[in-house]
Amino acid sequence: MKRKGCITIKSRRKFKATLSGFLSLLLGIAIILPIVYAFLAGFKDDIAFDSYPPTFLPQSFHYLENFKTVLFHSLIPRFMLNSLIIAVGATCVRIILSTLAAYSFAFFEFPGKKFMFFFVLGTMMIPPEVIIITNFLTITKLSLTDTYLGIAVVYFVSATQVFMLRQSFKTISASLREAAFLDGCSDLYFYFRICLPVSKPVITSLALSSFVNIWNTYLWPLLVTNKPEMRTVQVGITMLSFPESPSKAPIFAGIAVTLIPSILIFAFFQRNLVHGMSQGAVKG
Repeated sequence: MKRKGCITIKSRRKFKATLSGFLSLLLGIAIILPIVYAFLAGFKDDIAFDSYPPTFLPQSFHYLENFKTVLFHSLIPRFMLNSLIIAVGATCVRIILSTLAAYSFAFFEFPGKKFMFFFVLGTMMIPPEVIIITNFLTITKLSLTDTYLGIAVVYFVSATQVFMLRQSFKTISASLREAAFLDGCSDLYFYFRICLPVSKPVITSLALSSFVNIWNTYLWPLLVTNKPEMRTVQVGITMLSFPESPSKAPIFAGIAVTLIPSILIFAFFQRNLVHGMSQGAVKG
């Protein structure tokens, strides 16, 4: 009886694992299907794109006019450069400020520490849309519209990253820090030589996710930029559509081109993202 019960439990677990894998596969296909279609639609001419019934695959992969239009006859390369500068710069500043704040919350003792930490966590519940008007008025008064700094400054601080990094730093033993200080180690040395290397998976995952999120931002860059050459890539894609030009295939080609950085990041750093996010929440 016990043996039959064990076999039954194992078969149930195997069935659940198989069902879970199958559902995950379906979900993955549903998520990636629009991306695949956008890439394939970039190889269609106007006649094939507007044909009925619609076709999923292009007639030929040798039709590259849409991609030539995007890369050589539009401002998409400039938009991608703008997004790259903003995403990289804001991510670097965000990581620096987040690690320094997390170190303070993890190791320092000062009046109001708990209140300040919970205040930082409380900002996570404020939707960005609530403060977007205030941010816009501030940027306008500082004359930072149509500048890289004006676009990137709202991304310099992230309460989520402060929380994740603080959780990671809390896993470092307090006795290790005390021993390091007895050997003449300073806070700055301990921060650079111990905390940052130990938290490298978390920092890597946060940096990658931050880059992708800033790269895909649409509303804020749209508000604070007026010059076409200062637009970011997500805003610039909409500029490929003109009322006098009914062609939609170049838009899909532009979407496929702008998705390449995000796809490459998730393809090559997927394990780092999952491992870093799980490691950042191991201790309260």
